Order: sequence, then C-alpha cells, then structure tokens
Amino acid sequence: MELNQAALKAYQKARETNEAGDFFKEVKPFADRVKMVCDEWLPQVVKWVERTRPKHIHPIQLKNVSENIQMVSVRAFYPETSLKKFKGHIQSVDYVLNRLLEELEITEDSNTTDITFDQN
Repeated sequence: MELNQAALKAYQKARETNEAGDFFKEVKPFADRVKMVCDEWLPQVVKWVERTRPKHIHPIQLKNVSENIQMVSVRAFYPETSLKKFKGHIQSVDYVLNRLLEELEITEDSNTTDITFDQN
C-alpha cells in the first residue's frame, strides 16, 4: 500500500508541475522497485489464498493488483496520464489490499499466515 501511495504522490506532483519525471532517475528505479516487490509478493499471497480460501479474495484479483500497481508505477510520473483511469487503478489496488489485510487479521489467530509484506 505504501508503494501505491507513493505512486499517487508522484502523480500529483507531475500534475501540479506539469513536468514528466526523469525516466532514468525517477521512473525506472521506482518501477523496478515495484516490480521486485510484486514478483516476491504475488506467489506468496496466491499460495496463501489457495490454502486458506478467504471470502471475496481470489488469485485473479491479486494478479490484477500486481499488474495495476506496476502500471501506475510508470504512469504516475507523466502529467498527461488520465486522472480518472489513474485514480481508478489506485483505488482498485487499495481496495483489494485492504480486503486482503482484513482477511489476514482474521486468520492470524490460527497461525496460517506466512506472507511477508516487504514494501521497501
């Protein structure tokens, strides 16, 4: 969720200044970091969802979250990015991640949680 919020802040800055971020200094490092986190996170969380079968969370949603956050991690730095589409992706990612956290809290007591959320 921290990376999603960082993307939102980068987008707001790009819109305010009407300047695109420097590709090699800002865009690529941020997008690479997001991709690395997603590549580590997605297999773990899909495995957990398949094992615990929480209500209203499915592996395809998690795949979409991974794809959406990676997409916004690049588009955030460009002021010409559609505000409506960008905010829709940000809100979608936040919603699914919040639902996932709620489900993790529910199952935490039964010691079935082995997912790490390294967001650095």
